[in-house]
Amino acid sequence: MSRCMFSFVSPFSSRSAWLHARSSLNGTSSRPITNRQFSSSSVVLAKRAEKKKEKAPSKHQLALIAKRKAAKRGKDAYANEKMTLGDAISILRAVEVARPNSTYELVIRTAMSRGAPIPTGRINLPREAKPRKEYRILVFADGRQADEAKKAGAHVVGGLELVDAVAEGKHNSCTTILCTPSLLRSISSKLGRILGPRGLMPSERRGTVTDDIEGYIQRLQGTTEWRGDKTGTIRMPIGKLHFPIEDVVKNAKQFVLNVKRATGNLKDAVAEAEAKAQKGKNSKSVKPVNAITRILLSSTQAPGIQIKDL
Repeated sequence: MSRCMFSFVSPFSSRSAWLHARSSLNGTSSRPITNRQFSSSSVVLAKRAEKKKEKAPSKHQLALIAKRKAAKRGKDAYANEKMTLGDAISILRAVEVARPNSTYELVIRTAMSRGAPIPTGRINLPREAKPRKEYRILVFADGRQADEAKKAGAHVVGGLELVDAVAEGKHNSCTTILCTPSLLRSISSKLGRILGPRGLMPSERRGTVTDDIEGYIQRLQGTTEWRGDKTGTIRMPIGKLHFPIEDVVKNAKQFVLNVKRATGNLKDAVAEAEAKAQKGKNSKSVKPVNAITRILLSSTQAPGIQIKDL
């Protein structure tokens, strides 16, 4: 009886021996195993393109760029669309139908030149949109003017004896401080650094230095102050959405008339009287005209609508 000889190839042997044994069992010839050859080449770095240093644009070029951008923004299809005041009120009421307590706001944009004073004034609307602010008035005056200030309703009235009390902070609750021209120089040296940062220092430009103390207090208590921002834009609430349309129209027309007088766009006897009251009787300076460029009406959640009949 013949013996069969078997060859066993361990799986842990080399890969070439295992392939050779496998091929002999299957009756096929094994292909020679060759090592794969890899070639490498030297690395060549690409040269970086040198960036040309761009010159910073000049102020004139920047102004031209800003002008072009502004011209493109002005080409909006609805930029020049205007409505009457009545139609604008109706649209805002439809938009704010679920918010009857929303406020109408009138926005007046002016072409305020550089260095021009910020437009400001006071007005007594036929129907106030918000409760008037309560003023606490302190007056630096003596003699007859002090008596007039007390009769007009000033809360604190006195002469130079009030300077130390104001410097110590005993009258910080006062919201408005008035002064006569004769006492201005005496209080400026001690109170300028204290009242100036708070916006309470009396000044001729703001009309708080005047001989007509009684008239100023009467105007202050019966009117509401409005003031523009640094760009010359004036905002004023002129009514609530539940107000009758007639009341809103009256408020809007009276406010625009008041702004036109204060900015020099309307000259009449009333405007001249207000200018004298604000600047003093001896002032002869002519107020420059601050042109009104646009009037818009908006509400709390509604867009602004340009008005054409104001």
